[in-house]
Amino acid sequence: MKVDLLIENINIFNSYFKKFVPGNAAVLDGRFLYIGPKGADSFEAAERLDGQGRYMIPGLVDIHLHIESTMVTPHAFSNGLIKNGVTTIVPEPHEMANVFGLEGIKEMIAASKECVADMFYALPSSVPATSMETTGGAIEIEDMDELLRTERIICLGEIMNYVDVITDPDCKTNRILNHMREHYPQLIIEGHVPKLLDLDLHRVIYSGVDSDHTHQTVEGMEARIAAGMFLEIQEKSMTDEVMQYLIHQDVAEHFCFVTDDVMPDSFQRRGHLNHIVRKAIGMGMTPEKAIYAATFTPSRRMRMYDRGAIAPGKVADFVLLSDLEQLTIEQVYKNGTGVYTAGEPYNATDCSYTFPAHFYRSVQLNELEMKDFNVPVEAVDGTHSCRVMLVKNGSTFTEEHIGKAEVKDGQLQWQESGFGLIATFERYGKGGSRAYGLIGGDTIQRGAIATTYSHDNHNLLVVGHDPADMQLAANLVIRNQGGFAVVHQGQVLANLQLPVGGILTEAPLEQAAEEVQRLTDAMRSLGYNHYNPIMSISTHSLPVSPALKITDFGLIDVNKGKVVSLLVSDK
Repeated sequence: MKVDLLIENINIFNSYFKKFVPGNAAVLDGRFLYIGPKGADSFEAAERLDGQGRYMIPGLVDIHLHIESTMVTPHAFSNGLIKNGVTTIVPEPHEMANVFGLEGIKEMIAASKECVADMFYALPSSVPATSMETTGGAIEIEDMDELLRTERIICLGEIMNYVDVITDPDCKTNRILNHMREHYPQLIIEGHVPKLLDLDLHRVIYSGVDSDHTHQTVEGMEARIAAGMFLEIQEKSMTDEVMQYLIHQDVAEHFCFVTDDVMPDSFQRRGHLNHIVRKAIGMGMTPEKAIYAATFTPSRRMRMYDRGAIAPGKVADFVLLSDLEQLTIEQVYKNGTGVYTAGEPYNATDCSYTFPAHFYRSVQLNELEMKDFNVPVEAVDGTHSCRVMLVKNGSTFTEEHIGKAEVKDGQLQWQESGFGLIATFERYGKGGSRAYGLIGGDTIQRGAIATTYSHDNHNLLVVGHDPADMQLAANLVIRNQGGFAVVHQGQVLANLQLPVGGILTEAPLEQAAEEVQRLTDAMRSLGYNHYNPIMSISTHSLPVSPALKITDFGLIDVNKGKVVSLLVSDK
């Protein structure tokens, strides 16, 4: 029998038994035809490959991630994925949707159509995530209907505003959920439900949300699994306690591994989903169980029944490993064709997809003056209690702290308070709203950082201790039409340009990784004490991530879902 490819003498991962079985595999028309003992005597192969006793696993499948978190375009992202054995992803482009609405989603999908890695998109459900921020675009129910009719949409992306789901039956998020249940009852609905337990958790599940990818605890995992929720475990959840639970409990069908957000330097240095699998093995999970959680269960969660396993009729996406414990990748095949071989030059696909011209002119904000970092308040002169955003290493969550600051002639004397200033400026030309707050903890102790890479609204965010440095950093970002700038004593320490929507670079992943490493080093040189300074600062403006955040509407008490004042009454 004629086939396109025959791989012989290989240990093949059988997803259904969760074990490796020695044998051969035949591929025809991009799909597996046969897996078993038969070899060259039974098949006439156009190409034969000696597996040399190596290990064959399905291509890795990542069902929860945001390409924009890596700050590169889909083509550059795909090139990085393939070298790391990831052949299928489900990205949710809600960052670009927050900048450009429906058009942003369509352009991200268009930019991914010629990529080697398969990209099945999640439909952003929370754009904007709350009603307490100004964004460049919004996704309404009619936009969702259009995308579900015309694009390759596989699920409804993470429902982020869990507070409103529970407390406000008439909120936009509940209207979306009601619409989906009525018109698309089979559509998968992804969730974002940090820390919820008991009745609140069950009310969210009742609304149709039946997965969670946020930071997990053993208590939270047990509550979710018991209620029928699927868990998507990202690296920050991989504590010893969580991993021991996943290893020793019979829950393999109820979780998978995902990346969510990966910085370019980490992507380049450590890998992608393969890094998560390798880490799980290093923490005591068997290779078979770790591979299962990065291939089979994510595919089943998204009802992609044509992949995630090496079996007859399945898409011939597979990875050949020389070392199972280290997950050492030797070759990657996509649709039965070799696309990467370790040690050989990688012929990366072209990354030059051109977005519409206005995608490069999205920062509609005049340059700032030093007076823009004065903080006017309505209070009598004297010492006042103030809310302070406290940054904590180990998490992108912040804490609310009550500090003291002087008020003089209607101005907050923030430079003498012992805290830094955090300010955000609406950048879409929609009224120019702005807000101010105090910041402390494991953030910078001097200088300034400015960025438009501020989830999810991507307005201009500035953190600093010196108004002149803050002005220089902010104006550099404005002139660059987006990105990051780090400044100390009038010197620019780092300048990352992100001209596509103010959040993406068109540079290759390797170049972006180098620039992001310089950016991270610069932030840490100013005292930023965090495992991921970029993700930390970029989520200061995320009003669905606990506990105290900031948007152009003001300081946000996330748990209460409302704007709160900078000054706190002492009564």
